[in-house]
Amino acid sequence: MTRTHRVIQEFARYLRTETTGGIVLLVATAVALVWANSGLGDVYRTIRDFEIGPEFLHLNLSVEDWAKDGLLALFFFVAGLELKRELVIGELSRLRQAALPVIAALGGMVVPALVALAIGWGQPGIDRAWAIPVATDIAFALGVLALTASNLPSTARVFLLSLAVVDDLGAIIVIAVLFTASFDLVAAGVAVLALALYAFLQHKRVRSPWLYVPLALITWVAVHSAGIHATIAGVALGLLTRVRPDDGEEEAPALRLEHRLQPWSALVAVPLFALFAAGIEVNADSLAAVFTTAIPLAVLIGLVGGKIVGIVGASILAVKLKLAERPRGLGRRDLAALGMLGGVGFTVSLLIADLALEGEAAELAKAAVLLASAIASLVAAGLLLRRSKAHAKADADE
Repeated sequence: MTRTHRVIQEFARYLRTETTGGIVLLVATAVALVWANSGLGDVYRTIRDFEIGPEFLHLNLSVEDWAKDGLLALFFFVAGLELKRELVIGELSRLRQAALPVIAALGGMVVPALVALAIGWGQPGIDRAWAIPVATDIAFALGVLALTASNLPSTARVFLLSLAVVDDLGAIIVIAVLFTASFDLVAAGVAVLALALYAFLQHKRVRSPWLYVPLALITWVAVHSAGIHATIAGVALGLLTRVRPDDGEEEAPALRLEHRLQPWSALVAVPLFALFAAGIEVNADSLAAVFTTAIPLAVLIGLVGGKIVGIVGASILAVKLKLAERPRGLGRRDLAALGMLGGVGFTVSLLIADLALEGEAAELAKAAVLLASAIASLVAAGLLLRRSKAHAKADADE
């Protein structure tokens, strides 16, 4: 099997898992909303706020925090593996192919942040809440794309996946910089030593999970204790994992770990996070507050409007300035439909909302994220269906 064929086959497998994960994520979100707003809402909140874990390691966390800090570390580990693979042997390894999704992702982060700042300027919490609309949800966006764009060129999926991977990297940097409230130098030193040992074992081609699993847990605890958001441990470990197979090696460690862990991430970790993050109380007053309160409105407009303007605007500008090439077979209308999908913030946006705000402000911001993601999904689905029909007609005419 050639390297090109293997990369294409791996890309198809990734899409299948993420598409299914998007559907499971949607179901988990619906369950959370129904449960939180039903007669059993108190049971939901009791379970969500129940604390468990060893106090001496500062890990006496609520179920919601375990989902946010623990389960999402697995999601970010898989994202780190995917990012490393894309940077070394995938679409982001070649400058001309990587340029457009990278520039589009940067536009899709900067413009929503500026929109959110402009709308929420002067409001308490906007100094951190501006980061909520910068993220794009890979699983949800790929799920919508797979369900509505069967006749679009494969380059559409490559573009969206690459854009979402770069977007995730930007969100990771924002979380690391913006949400490190305190810093424990000793714990950080332990984390650095653990990561260095992980990299050394990878370099020496050690494969035993009996070494890697405890080392990953030590890294996670150390990063958490250092005051850095624990999901950063997952990203760092993913980026240190080897992606090129040795001679005679069927799969590199990164690919092997993706095969084993991606289903757990997409089908278990992320949906469980959504189950305990998306259970907000929804009523006429809270929905009205999204449109009449500055920060939720900033999040909503940032995701629905800022994302498409940033992604499409940056893409058109990059092509005009000859900084990048438009993906084969995709026109401006296709890019607009894909840009609209960027407004599906969901997983990481919900995480940042929890980190940036507290109490009712956090609940309203999460309501804005859910509403914006629903609007972006529906509008993008309509645009993609039209573009898919147009491509099918063009293929038939040819």
